[in-house]
Amino acid sequence: MKAAVLVFPGSNCDRDLAVALRGAGADVEMVWHKETALPEGVDLVAVPGGFSWGDYLRCGAIAARAPVVPALRRHVERGGYALGVCNGFQVLIEAGLLPGALMRNAGIRFVCRTVALKVTTAHSRFTAGYRTGQSLSVPVAHHDGNYFADAETLRRLHAEDRVAFTYGEPVNGSVDDIAGILSANRRVLGMMPHPERAADPALGLTDGAALFRGLVEDAVPA
Repeated sequence: MKAAVLVFPGSNCDRDLAVALRGAGADVEMVWHKETALPEGVDLVAVPGGFSWGDYLRCGAIAARAPVVPALRRHVERGGYALGVCNGFQVLIEAGLLPGALMRNAGIRFVCRTVALKVTTAHSRFTAGYRTGQSLSVPVAHHDGNYFADAETLRRLHAEDRVAFTYGEPVNGSVDDIAGILSANRRVLGMMPHPERAADPALGLTDGAALFRGLVEDAVPA
């Protein structure tokens, strides 16, 4: 499986994502935000965490208008896989590739700790390595991770089994404790927790590794 990790000014988890993907067996290329095309044969585009463009305006709003994003959008439209983690989730929402909004955390506090994460559905390539209902330990580090969507969007997300992860404890005020959601075709995942920081025994956490293994072993070319 071939993956492209996008890099924006202010990204600081791009190499972490690349290491986790390579550790699962992926061929990974780093792609600078000013590129207008993705590498040939890419199966997965990963949008990393960090503080793209310093989080000026809204988190992810400037990055979502980068030259590389139209190529990301075309990749998604033709059925390619995409993963957005933390700031990457914000970018996917700002680019219109996932529904809803990510607002300031309840209490206006930056949250940085390992949290309990519940696998809400195992019916996606991202979550196929887990059991529905399984509890994971995965770090979070964000200030604007409070997921919000209107009533109709929430109804559709739940009815279509597109809530991938929920928090097992109150973390940031997210509606229904949502921590990650899937696109309608289940090939795009946005999540606030950092699975790449829980994918190696050397980090003390390994619950995120199954997400990357599932993608690498089962993703098919777009």
